Amino acid sequence: MSYDLVVIGTGPGGYVCAIRAAQLGLRTAVVEKRATHGGTCLNVGCIPSKALLHASEAFEEANKHFADLGIDVGTPKLDLKKMMAFKDEGVAGNTKGVEFLLKKNKVETFHGTGRIAGAGRVEVVSEDGGNQMLETKSIVIATGSDVTRLPGVTIDETVVVSSTGALELDRVPKKLLVIGAGVIGLELGSVWRRLGAEVTVVEYLDRVLPGMDGEVGKQFQRILTKQGIVFKLSTKVTGVEVGKKGGASVTVEPAAGGAAETLQADVVLVAIGRVPYTEGLGLDTVGVQRDDKGRILTDAHYATNVTGIYAIGDVIAGPMLAHKAEDEGVAIAEMLAGQSGHVNYGVIPNVVYTFPEVASVGKTEEELKKDGIAYNAGKFPFTANGRAKANGTTDGFVKVLADAQTDRVLGVHIVGADAGNLIAEVAVAMEFGASSEDIARTCHAHPTLTEAVKEAALAVNKRAIHV
Repeated sequence: MSYDLVVIGTGPGGYVCAIRAAQLGLRTAVVEKRATHGGTCLNVGCIPSKALLHASEAFEEANKHFADLGIDVGTPKLDLKKMMAFKDEGVAGNTKGVEFLLKKNKVETFHGTGRIAGAGRVEVVSEDGGNQMLETKSIVIATGSDVTRLPGVTIDETVVVSSTGALELDRVPKKLLVIGAGVIGLELGSVWRRLGAEVTVVEYLDRVLPGMDGEVGKQFQRILTKQGIVFKLSTKVTGVEVGKKGGASVTVEPAAGGAAETLQADVVLVAIGRVPYTEGLGLDTVGVQRDDKGRILTDAHYATNVTGIYAIGDVIAGPMLAHKAEDEGVAIAEMLAGQSGHVNYGVIPNVVYTFPEVASVGKTEEELKKDGIAYNAGKFPFTANGRAKANGTTDGFVKVLADAQTDRVLGVHIVGADAGNLIAEVAVAMEFGASSEDIARTCHAHPTLTEAVKEAALAVNKRAIHV
């Protein structure tokens, strides 16, 4: 069987790449080891976690906040089995949707483990041991990432779980200990905290959300602490011992050294990051080069050092985000079809789907200072936004960073309700090279949370109206 393109992996990067290539007239096939398409994101990542975040948020609203709105529903009762079924229904709908789209675009699908057997050849080994050899002009590796393991700690997905196991718990743990204060740890920690768990987050660094704006991190930690999450920062985990009757003893000590202490937990979530997944691809055999972090090395056109082999998404450098992989999938498909694909890495939004949400795009203040770029900052709190006041969602703020000379927007950071949607406006603005003045002069509907974005843009030049 001969193709123009074979894509290994049908996560957001892979399936989007395949569909765009097929749209452009390339005979395309995909190889997927799972029974369903969508990769980590749709099966055990973005989609199921957002379903549980949504459901747990609704539970907490009914439990704690409905009465404030004049709604008396009594004490809500949690049916965790039904909530998990709601989550699974959302996953199934999305994965079946991808299957439909691949068929609609006449992309041929092969289920099994893909291995690059040589230039232009992909071997597919199915679960029953059968294999097929696919001949192709080009190969795109889009195999995504896997959870990072903590040395000396065994993930059994029962007591010590990864994000995958944390999405499948059959009971609410009395005590949940989360190792890692990044996006995954805080999102899943929030889910189980809302459902009744006592949540402690242990982080090696001295802050939450490493890599995001420092002021945002501090404010967000205060908000989560107020919600009941306990943080132990600048702390390292030195051991996890699972008890014979369940539960675990977690030994921690200060990152800088000092006396150790032992924390007890019913469930331990290891959420210290993700690593590129390239196992079994045969990269060493064909000579594809990787860096010291295991990421596949590519040039500006996603080409590896081996002719005809390309890579996108979590297996290459850059943020491990589904939408980044999607844009790369479109770009490489267009390049292979003779067009000029492009990804603007300076305008890739990042969102934490807790409540309130955290969203950012572009440079942080720390990055601008490090690069020696003069900038002006405008900040506006949601406590001064009419819609936020009316809704009772006043936690957080919007911060706009603009070049001191040109006023071009360099970065925007939001903590607040619906921040993930609010960030889209500024992402579009930045894509078109907008200044803070452009955003400030754009009429925003009233009363909306988007007015906080406008006010923050006005604040860059110290002329916000409502503060």
